[in-house]
Amino acid sequence: MTAASTPRPVPRIAVAGMAIESSAYSPHRAGYRDFATFSGGEAVDRYPFLAPGSELAASARWTGVFYARSIPGGRVQADVYADFRERIVEGLRREHEREPLDGILLDVHGAMSVEHMDDAEGDLVEAIRAAVGSGPLISASMDLHGNLSERFVRACELITCYRLAPHEDALETRERAARNLVHHLRTGERPVRAWSRIPILLPGEKTSTRVEPARSLYRRILPVEASEGVTDASIWIGYAWADEPRCHASVVVTGTDTATVRDAASGLAGELWAVRDAFGFVGPPGTLEQGVERALAATAKPYLISDSGDNPGAGGTGDVTWTLSRLLRMPELTADDAPVTYCASVFDAVAVDELFSAEPGSQVSVTAGARVDSRVSGPALVQGILLSRFEGDPAAGRIAVVRRGGLHVIITEFRKAFHDVADFRAIGLEPLEADIIVTKIGYLEPTLYDVAAGWTLALTPGPVDQDLERLGHQRITRPMFPFDPFDVEPDLAAVVYR
Repeated sequence: MTAASTPRPVPRIAVAGMAIESSAYSPHRAGYRDFATFSGGEAVDRYPFLAPGSELAASARWTGVFYARSIPGGRVQADVYADFRERIVEGLRREHEREPLDGILLDVHGAMSVEHMDDAEGDLVEAIRAAVGSGPLISASMDLHGNLSERFVRACELITCYRLAPHEDALETRERAARNLVHHLRTGERPVRAWSRIPILLPGEKTSTRVEPARSLYRRILPVEASEGVTDASIWIGYAWADEPRCHASVVVTGTDTATVRDAASGLAGELWAVRDAFGFVGPPGTLEQGVERALAATAKPYLISDSGDNPGAGGTGDVTWTLSRLLRMPELTADDAPVTYCASVFDAVAVDELFSAEPGSQVSVTAGARVDSRVSGPALVQGILLSRFEGDPAAGRIAVVRRGGLHVIITEFRKAFHDVADFRAIGLEPLEADIIVTKIGYLEPTLYDVAAGWTLALTPGPVDQDLERLGHQRITRPMFPFDPFDVEPDLAAVVYR
């Protein structure tokens, strides 16, 4: 790439991106309805740190192009990706031709999969680079559960990712990416970056920064970042439910001092490798039955049970009925005097149609779920009293709650993750009044974590099964921890790109 020209007093920066986390083991295919899209000024307005009057807003001329974002799911339909890619690439090309761009703020996830394609983010950033040439700096913000490829690192000068899991620093990370970009455009110094590939592939539920060793590992980033000649340092744990050669952990350090960023990246990679055997589940794991037993024995409420195998927040389809079917067969939950239990959720538009034709308070019988993913369990027969109905949820559409004894079954029209206490309260179910909450999630997101008096991470089957060996990866680069033994230590030396 050519050296940057003299920086402008007020640089011109375009904002674009496309983000989804895609499980290769999910039969769901992400289409237009799965994505929220933002064009033009909307793509800038969604970032509070770029609000008029803010320091960052005044530091550059920001222009929005196109941004699309979906909750996690399966692979993106090829035609949908092609359409969004075209809007991003051609939009950036037009902006650059109208008036040269100095930089691009690129908001991606890092674990997007597209039908019939490897390394979707690598494809996207290469297409952007081809459209705008080598002049503009690209600064990308990513999820630490992204899978970083060499082609992405080659095409993107500044790369950073979340440092917390759960991702309470998502907005902070995007702001950091913007600040890094503005800093380099103002100084005129083009950054170098050092990338290390680490042959580790672990699920997020074993690498939460709430607990060791990830907590201490990620805290090591701050002193590295504070070093002279370093702009940013980041660690990607990777996304375990994809199956591509780029699926592995990574470290990237960016800055202006080649030796410093190279040594820092190699050092962080070595620290990650050294603690690989120390990673374990963030919460008490167990079977679904063990989770129910613990919940029934608990004296403090509510007790949370994660239906982790079908977590929509990690790429689950959201309509796997394996857990629901078993709960419906447990008399200790379905008797009239059973503890109040919420089960969230399963989506089925046909079942919701039937339930919306009945009146609240009436007896209903409906089969629900397994229309998208029936591999581990067929549709569940839900019989009970139609407790309530709700319309207008932007993700779920219509929602019905059916009560059978103490069990409250939540059935939605479309996919929705119930990962916040507000999700339950919006449909009249108060989490603090429940004895047990079973929801499709892995580690608990902040508001559920705050109310949980006890918790079991239930190791249930599904598209994001925590038992990675049960999934059967075929295309990852071997050897890979924890799948394989290592007769010799891997080469973790960072490679520098300029």
